[in-house]
Amino acid sequence: RPSLEEIRCWGKSFDKLMKSPAGRKVFREFLRCEYSEENMLFWLACEELKKEANPDLIEEKARFIYEDYISILSPKEVSLDSRVREVVNHNMVSPTPHTFDEAQLQIYTLMHRDSYPRFVNSPLYKQIAQLNNNSESGSDTALDTRASSHSKLPS
Repeated sequence: RPSLEEIRCWGKSFDKLMKSPAGRKVFREFLRCEYSEENMLFWLACEELKKEANPDLIEEKARFIYEDYISILSPKEVSLDSRVREVVNHNMVSPTPHTFDEAQLQIYTLMHRDSYPRFVNSPLYKQIAQLNNNSESGSDTALDTRASSHSKLPS
């Protein structure tokens, strides 16, 4: 379970939030409620692609990412400008682990500028910080419970 200090760092640094698995989980739950979870899913898929070394799997994963998040036919399409779309389309001719780097950066920046300020001011973030501050038990489920049921919490 993250410490109160770590949770407070999430409120000060988007980079620290995104580097923390627990932070990403809570932020993803927030994005789901804002109907923009696809941004986090795309970012995570790109991170996984970067770890892949097998050329056949790189191509397969790149195609899945393209179909799931870049294609205008996808219900989970992420919002990219036309220049970045062109770069991705060009890169898809011969996919590498870095095919989506520019798109990933654009979505990271979008989450940082758009969703992150709302997250930091959300009841979800504030409740989690209070929960950790007041909790003396060693329960690992407190964060999970709060994240998955925050829509039921009073504002």
